[in-house]
Order: sequence, then structure tokens, then C-alpha cells
Amino acid sequence: MDQSQKMHHSVLILNCGSSSVKFSLIDLDNNTQIIVGLAEYLNTPKARLNWKNGETKGVEPIVDQSHRGALAGIEKILKPFLAKTELRGIGHRVVHGGEHFTNSTLIDAKVIEGLKECSKFAPLHNPANILGIESSMELFSGLPQVAVFDTAFHQTMPDYVYNYALPYEWYQNHKLRRYGFHGTSHRYVTGHCATLLNKPLEKLALLSAHLGNGCSASAVLNGKSIDTTMGFTPLEGLVMGTRCGDIDPSIAEFIAAEEKLNIAEITNIYNKKSGLLGISGISHDMRELLEASTIGNARATLAIEIYCYRLAKHLAGLMVPLGKVDALIFTGGVGENAVAIRAKVLHHLRFFNFSVDDQANKDNGKNTNGRITTLSSTLALIIPTNEEGMIAKDTMTIIGE
Repeated sequence: MDQSQKMHHSVLILNCGSSSVKFSLIDLDNNTQIIVGLAEYLNTPKARLNWKNGETKGVEPIVDQSHRGALAGIEKILKPFLAKTELRGIGHRVVHGGEHFTNSTLIDAKVIEGLKECSKFAPLHNPANILGIESSMELFSGLPQVAVFDTAFHQTMPDYVYNYALPYEWYQNHKLRRYGFHGTSHRYVTGHCATLLNKPLEKLALLSAHLGNGCSASAVLNGKSIDTTMGFTPLEGLVMGTRCGDIDPSIAEFIAAEEKLNIAEITNIYNKKSGLLGISGISHDMRELLEASTIGNARATLAIEIYCYRLAKHLAGLMVPLGKVDALIFTGGVGENAVAIRAKVLHHLRFFNFSVDDQANKDNGKNTNGRITTLSSTLALIIPTNEEGMIAKDTMTIIGE
């Protein structure tokens, strides 16, 4: 088709994990997803590609089970859609940018070298991100590609916030510090909150709680992140689906001796067998735990109570650098949908004049422009996150569209 006949422009968003590739083709003219999908179980015989376009769904095996094979399969699926839209660029989610990357950036050889240097901070994620970038640069040769970092938004934290109380030489020599994650989500929802409130983001003090399988909260003052709960890795901070969050560091030495485990095995348990799953013993999924709790499962109830208490405690602490709170934002799968969780957290925060509007909370804020608190309360609201949309926006800004 002649380029002049193409009605729409689009951007492709890629999120390459260690064994998966998520993708989304976004129509820039109306900010909608044209097609979205997931290549999963990579590097195994079960490798497959799932996709959805409106009501149409598809799934097919990936013959070349590698990341490059997955991207080749994605390119093939995209072809009929790309015949109707002009692909202007590709945006890549990159987990860790270290101190090197403070903003989204156009990818070139120098940037890839910088990403490789940051891989020591995220050995499970960054190498996969880089592999996806290099493969897509081969398959989509000539298209501008942009890296958008989970950590970049938090690079505005002051040094007294991001430094640990450890030998300072560890920071100087190894860049051991708090980095924070979920930055793209926190940046999106706080920006959208300013739009909803019809106030300049540069004059707002906001709390953002991204609650999914991974969870983090951030204090965003005048549009800048000044503190967040995740740290050197996404393990620090809140109780999550399978991650433990904050614990006493001495536990590792104790459990190593008691259970005869090495540090790698313990760290794996911290990341994959702790959190809601570890406490409840049945699931990392909040929906399943809430259901189990209603029929009397004591450990499911305990997991929920710990989760809500720790979240409220961290949110209260994040009020310190803000000095005031214009709004508390709930986002992510749990934040947007778990009525009981929001109610419990806000009840813990009642000292700060948070009061739940039961009906608005039950409706997930759909009839109150996101608001789930009473009119006399400190404002709390639900804002669905849109990380893909944020990555698309950054991509088009960087390439000069």
C-alpha cells in the first residue's frame, strides 16, 4: 500500500522478560491497542505466541523457541495490521537504567553498552531486555527504537533517600543504592491525576500505590519522585505476591544455618515463595485469597492483614517528604479492583482523614471519576495504569513526532 494511503500511525511496544515477550501495537491517532499479545515459555518445547485483536484471539507454537524466534513470530502476526498503519517506532521497556539513564532515550550502540553495564543490577531482566532490543533492531531495521526505564523516574530522589546506611565505599565503588521501580506506572498515574484534578502537576503532592503481583508506592512532589518503597532490587518495600518486602537482613544467615540453604536459594525463596504465597500457603493471587478468607481460611486472612498493614505503614511514611497529601492513587490489578484491600488500607490511614465512600469504592470509582473517599475526606482515587501508553508517548517524543 502507498504510504500516503495509510490512515493511521502506530508504535510497537515490547517488553522482553527472561522467558517471555509481551507486545502491543498502539494506534497513535486514537490511543488504542490494535493488537496485544504474549510470547511465553521461551527456550522450552512449550514456547507459544498468544495474541488478541478485539474479539479475535489466536495462539500458535514458536518453532524457534528463542527470543529472536518469538519476535519473528510477532513480526509475522503484525504484517496484516502494519499494512493498514504506518509503524513509526518501537518502544522497549527496560527494567534497570542504573544512574546512567535518567530519562527515556533513543537506542544506539552506545546506549546498548550502557544497558549491558547495568545488567549486573538486574541479571534476570536486563540481558533479556537487551536481547529483545538487538533482535528487534535486526527484524525492524531502520526503525527508531527507544528505551524506557523502570528506574528513570526515581532518579530525582535526594541522596539522603537513595543511600543505604552501609559503608559509603559500597556506593562509590559499586553504585549500591536504592533505585526504585514501576517508575513508568507512577509517572503515568500521577500525571493523569493532575489532569483529573485540573491542577498543575508541578503543584501537587501525591501518593501512588501500584499494586499488582509486584507492589510499590511512591511519593511524588511537584511531578518528581522523591521517595519510593522498592530499593536496590524490586524485593525491598511492600509485601507482594511472591516477594517478601522488608525483612531483617540477618534472617538469611539464620535460615542458611537452620535449613542448610545457600544465599542463592534463600534469595530465590525471598523472590518467588514468600509474600502472599508464603504466608497463605495457597496462592499469590489476591482474588483467591479474598475468596479463601471469606470461607474462614486463617492464613489467607493473615496474609491479607499483613499486606494491608504494611502498605498503610509505608504510605504513612511517604507522607513525611510530601508535607501534605493532595491525593492517594491506587493502581495496578489489585489497586484497581480489590475493594476490600483499599477499604482496609484507608481504614488504617483514618488518622490522616481518609474516609471510604463505601458505594464509590464498591463501584471501583467508576461513577465518581475515580474517587473512592467521601467528599470531606482526604482524596483517594483509582486511576488505571497505562504503562504501554506512557512508553508509546515517550517513544514518539524521543523520535521527534
